[in-house]
Amino acid sequence: MKNASIAFCSLKLQQLAWICIFFSIQACAAKILEKTFEDWMRYRDECYKNMANSPYPTGLYCNRTFDMYACWPDGNPGVIINVSCPFYLPWFEKVKHGFVRQSCGLDGHWVTVNGSQPWRDSSQCEDEMEVTIEEEGIRKLMISFQVLYTVGYSLSLLALISALLILIIFRKLRCTRNYIHANLFSSFGLRAVSVIVKDVLMMKRWGMEMIQVSDWETLLSNEAAIGCRVAQVVMQYCILANHYWFLVEAVYLYKLLIGAVFSEKNYYTCYLYLGWGTPVVFVMPWMAAKYLKENAECWALNENMAFWWIIRIPILLASLGFLVAVLYCFANKEVKSEMKKKWQLWKLDQPALRCMR
Repeated sequence: MKNASIAFCSLKLQQLAWICIFFSIQACAAKILEKTFEDWMRYRDECYKNMANSPYPTGLYCNRTFDMYACWPDGNPGVIINVSCPFYLPWFEKVKHGFVRQSCGLDGHWVTVNGSQPWRDSSQCEDEMEVTIEEEGIRKLMISFQVLYTVGYSLSLLALISALLILIIFRKLRCTRNYIHANLFSSFGLRAVSVIVKDVLMMKRWGMEMIQVSDWETLLSNEAAIGCRVAQVVMQYCILANHYWFLVEAVYLYKLLIGAVFSEKNYYTCYLYLGWGTPVVFVMPWMAAKYLKENAECWALNENMAFWWIIRIPILLASLGFLVAVLYCFANKEVKSEMKKKWQLWKLDQPALRCMR
């Protein structure tokens, strides 16, 4: 797979992968490559089966072969052999009426270039170069987009770490309210880390040149995908935890304004279960569904949207709970009356305001 035709095919697939990596949050890149390789293996197996079942001709001829790109029958000397474009090409629908050609020499051997690689004309099976230029432009745009959000996540992570250090170091800041803030900051930080790590694993897995891959079976195996699947699970957990710590903030605000029945310690334990424990309740079923029904690549695709809603419905509920808690707090008559009273007392305590009266 190191001649010009395979190099072009590799470039096209890599560009498709780059585009999909960013448009679908690194989802369909793996799917395209996985499907292409599965089709290639099916094409290869059919080729070997046909070669085994076909009778051999008599006399001088070029041997039937599979050159990792196309399946070639026995060829008569001095004849150019035409075979249809391989069906495993991602753009096969555009070139299904085209042919790839190879020449059988007068000596009964396939004509070679520089005495090593067989000569082959696959120009009819290549995608349009104009599309390649367009895809290259999109690829560069998506790389810029990745750099932008990676820098944003990195800066946010630094700011969050600084905020956490301040809350941890200064003893006077240690209270339930700031503990909740610290957990919220931690959920943001873990979310940023999980996204960056997932990107690194995806690029390590799919960012290489296709012609550099020597063992596609190993690369596309379930064992090789474990790392990016773990990163995907952690990312989904962090996204859920992020939203549920927002909900904890709202519940804590509600508790402050309405009044408390239990002690601060008991409340904080419940907050920990709500913020870090609730996401586990939804991530575990999602993992089971993915493993049993959509156990493909990095679990980033959502072919069955019911599995996607296992994660998204809890996020919607957490956001709705946050909104209801905040609105209830500030729409409650008793709360508004108490806030008005506190505001009046605060104004009376201000020397500058007293002088103005």
